[in-house]
Amino acid sequence: MRAFKDEYGLNRVLAALGLSKGTWSYAQKKRSYEERHSGLRTPLLEIARTHPEYGYRRTNAELRDRGIRVNRKVVARLHTAWDLAVIKRIRRPKTSSLARLLKETGSRVNLVANLSVIDDFEVLYTDFTEILYRRGRAKAQLMPIIDHSSKLVVGHALGETDNTELALEAWRSAKKTLQRYGLETEGLIVHQDQDGVYLGHGWLYELAIRDKVRVSCSENGAKGNVHMEAFSGRLKSENRLLFWEQDDFASLKKVVNQRLLFYNHVRRHSALGNKSPIRYLKEKGKIPG
Repeated sequence: MRAFKDEYGLNRVLAALGLSKGTWSYAQKKRSYEERHSGLRTPLLEIARTHPEYGYRRTNAELRDRGIRVNRKVVARLHTAWDLAVIKRIRRPKTSSLARLLKETGSRVNLVANLSVIDDFEVLYTDFTEILYRRGRAKAQLMPIIDHSSKLVVGHALGETDNTELALEAWRSAKKTLQRYGLETEGLIVHQDQDGVYLGHGWLYELAIRDKVRVSCSENGAKGNVHMEAFSGRLKSENRLLFWEQDDFASLKKVVNQRLLFYNHVRRHSALGNKSPIRYLKEKGKIPG
């Protein structure tokens, strides 16, 4: 309307849009009312998020305590105009009892930090990492699970989103590998970040309760999970163009599987004496030759 009314006239533009003059006038009044009180938007949003239980009366009292004096009818009207009631109806997901327990342990939640010597299949690392394909027009989430000492990719899963289902798919893939080598999950340490999936009930219940895994958490995100970050960085830098050129998810998944097989069976690692993880483990007698 504002773009064309001066050139073509208000009545002609309203007729073309199928609007009445009354609707236009009401919209202008509503807009000017909100603009007159635009300075209240930030404090009202802050109060709505901090105190979702407050109605407009208690919100008005909160404003007065902050030195902002305004008629409560104005607050009530702005609540409706800015949909603050929607914010009040949004509920944060409940934190699971297991997640609360992990948070309450503070720095003790990192079980890896104080380990001076880590043997093969004693500590596994995991996290999600984003992979671009279709020449950057699409992205997928890869969750690898790698062994600290041998660098072996014990399990992995590739999906379109980083959710609990993908995380459990990767974990069950890792369990199959461990079972194939005659290894138990009980007492194994899995080190992870503290994002929503890894602190969720589904993930923690399967690992900590069912499989008796000792869950370890990074206290400061990626900086506390450097082995995982190093792996993801190498994998993507060495295969970025190959991933980039895949035209669909199925072909990307096939290529990712192939590259991880290459990583485990062929790629030489300087930390392993320039041997592949599989060769390193076989020579140590950790897995069948």
